[in-house]
Amino acid sequence: MPIPAGWPTTETQALAEQERLRPLVRAHDDAELPGRLIAGVDVAYDDEHDLVAAAAVLLDRNTLDVVEQATAVGRIAFPYVPGLLAFRELPAVLDALAALKQTPDTVVCDGYGLAHPRRLGLASHLGVHTGLRTLGVAKTPFTFHHTDPGPERGAWSPLTDPATGEEVGRAVRTRPGVKPVYVSVGHRIGLDTAVRTTLELATRYRLPETTRHADSLCRRALADALRTRTPSN
Repeated sequence: MPIPAGWPTTETQALAEQERLRPLVRAHDDAELPGRLIAGVDVAYDDEHDLVAAAAVLLDRNTLDVVEQATAVGRIAFPYVPGLLAFRELPAVLDALAALKQTPDTVVCDGYGLAHPRRLGLASHLGVHTGLRTLGVAKTPFTFHHTDPGPERGAWSPLTDPATGEEVGRAVRTRPGVKPVYVSVGHRIGLDTAVRTTLELATRYRLPETTRHADSLCRRALADALRTRTPSN
């Protein structure tokens, strides 16, 4: 998995690319209705060996059965810089998605979309780059504020930027009494639809089934890659 030609290699280049792409995000539902296929993407790293593994798992959104899955393993494309994680993850994610035989109608990212200091987290970056409908479902609220949503499944509270007061996402309770997940728009989707989609995918656990499958698969792919690179004693 080669790093794409022209991929940013410095913080300055990456910040400029985020500023260029940010106005292209469409933070609303488009006219095209969501289809049956919904993908989850996730990545796992081993910085010591300069390896990243990405997984794309395609589910039938009506049954939540796995339809197809693919992985990609390669060199880490960018150093660790908070707020610029998409530049580490996106090349591998793009390769994993490209390895699928079918194109997803929606992609759920384990991370942020508009809930990002420059409003361009991985979900938004991926959506603008590919044209796919995307949303982000994160495990933590990053730098944003929220009140605790009600204890019942489906309860939510706004995730707001402390600097502007802008709603950038929602803290959503997917399981009664379990800590919330943090949902934000990626591209070509509205926040209400992103929340509703997350709840449809999180029927038994805190995290959406898309994320759970992709997380497990990318960890296995990374472990397999490390075994082939590390001679046994």
